[in-house]
Amino acid sequence: MSWIYLDNNATTKIDPKVLEAMLPFLTDSYGNASSMQHRIGREASQAVALARQQIAQKFRVKENELFFNSGATEGINTVLRGVPQAYKRKGKHIITCQTEHKAVLTTCAQLERNGVEITYLPVNHNGELDLQLLQDSIRQDTILVCIMAANNESGVIHPISAIANICQEKDVLFFCDATQLVGKQEIDLQQIPIDILTFSAHKFHGPKGAGVLYVRRKRKPIQVPPLISGGQQENGFRGGTLNVPNIVGCGKALEIANTHPQVKQYRDELEKQIKLRIPEVIIHGEQAARLDNTSFVAFRHIKAAELMTTLSHIAVSSGSACTSGLRDPSHVLKAMGVSDDDAYASIRFSLSKFTKKADMEQTINDLAKAVQRLRSSSPIWQLFKKGLIE
Repeated sequence: MSWIYLDNNATTKIDPKVLEAMLPFLTDSYGNASSMQHRIGREASQAVALARQQIAQKFRVKENELFFNSGATEGINTVLRGVPQAYKRKGKHIITCQTEHKAVLTTCAQLERNGVEITYLPVNHNGELDLQLLQDSIRQDTILVCIMAANNESGVIHPISAIANICQEKDVLFFCDATQLVGKQEIDLQQIPIDILTFSAHKFHGPKGAGVLYVRRKRKPIQVPPLISGGQQENGFRGGTLNVPNIVGCGKALEIANTHPQVKQYRDELEKQIKLRIPEVIIHGEQAARLDNTSFVAFRHIKAAELMTTLSHIAVSSGSACTSGLRDPSHVLKAMGVSDDDAYASIRFSLSKFTKKADMEQTINDLAKAVQRLRSSSPIWQLFKKGLIE
């Protein structure tokens, strides 16, 4: 039985072209990018400059607005911890959303213990924000709005252009965790006035441990103190020796990233076949704008953990990889009004450009058989069929 990987929102296979670009900087050109006195140091520095240029061109921004780091979690911590420190004279109010990644929510909880006031915006049953509520929630002392571009569990895409315009009108900084959207859809930062944005390379076939923080250059400079102090790397914004191979991989991965129409076709066919062949399923956020590669499905009256064990040859997840060790139901689904039972019955399928049609056909067949087998021996399913439970 062949192995099938459908957990690409957690991480992706590195693209062979990306690995090829990285290899010289793991072998012969291993210099420190700050060591400009010799050849291999200069080679490393030039490679970092090229990666910065590749990323700047993709987003249509200036190269000096981009700062390399270890990934989106570091970017989130840098901004959420730094902005309240820099803007404490203006206020201590931050707006975010109940369905944000745990990197945001955990950091916000820590900020609250230090006196920062956080407004957590709700979402509707499709995982969508109320933009009027967002606008009404912005106050004189609001210093930051932190909303992700696309949800890592449901795949629901937020209207980041509209959010950016609201924040611009209200003169409030907009910070966007674009980790799941980058590499899947174009983001033109000349057209969308996002102030600060972060992402990780490993979500679009780049290496783990590499990410970028974008900070827009404005007449009144945005103040974000460094999270990691050290040398003058990244213009003093992020100390530490630059991870040249991973930075090279990040730049290359973004340069070659583009849309793949077959991904949406496979995802749509998956959902169509699930609804045709398996009764009592819920596709979370189905009516919302979603990432083309993501489907989060509840197979009612079955535990997702049991289903994933049965389908051990298929890599899927029951939500965010960052919370997979928790016993609590998905905070994203709970915010969408999903019951605990249906949340515990939910599995996320996330595809990539490397997903094959044969993979999806086998997944659909094996999934239908596994659900039928588990339900046939489930007392809860028998009670449901008799109409004794909903």
